[in-house]
Amino acid sequence: MFKIGDKAVYPSQGVGVIEAIESREFSGIKSEFYVLRIVDSDMTIMVPIGNADHVGMRTLVDKKEVATVYEVLGDRPENGGSIPSWSRRQREYNDKIKSGDLLEVAEVLRELYQIKEDKELSYGEKKVLELARKLLVTEIAMAEGKAEDKIAERVENIFLN
Repeated sequence: MFKIGDKAVYPSQGVGVIEAIESREFSGIKSEFYVLRIVDSDMTIMVPIGNADHVGMRTLVDKKEVATVYEVLGDRPENGGSIPSWSRRQREYNDKIKSGDLLEVAEVLRELYQIKEDKELSYGEKKVLELARKLLVTEIAMAEGKAEDKIAERVENIFLN
């Protein structure tokens, strides 16, 4: 259960702040909603309190788990075969991003950076890379209380080595 002022992560949208908890009536049924303002886009999302877990809304990553995120980014798994087609990878990447799991977002970012080393990314790949990067950097910055540009620089440095 979130309170007004809490930070929460909404999958594929990023970190938001609970600005209100409101009651609304639809078709004669009264429901309670979190009013979540997404930090990066200033977009407002209303999430039924009873559906928050189902849609994957969660608290910020724990500071202790941030180290694990950096480890995932730094892993260089051996690619023992061919890279699947972009359409198949795009589906997998979108599923991982929609999961709201920061470790899966980190995997998407790492894989796209690895592909970028070998070839020019397509427009779609660049968009997914930027989304994954934005979601990851924003959440880590908020969790650690650091500036986003410092986190972005650290992430970039992982891929330069």
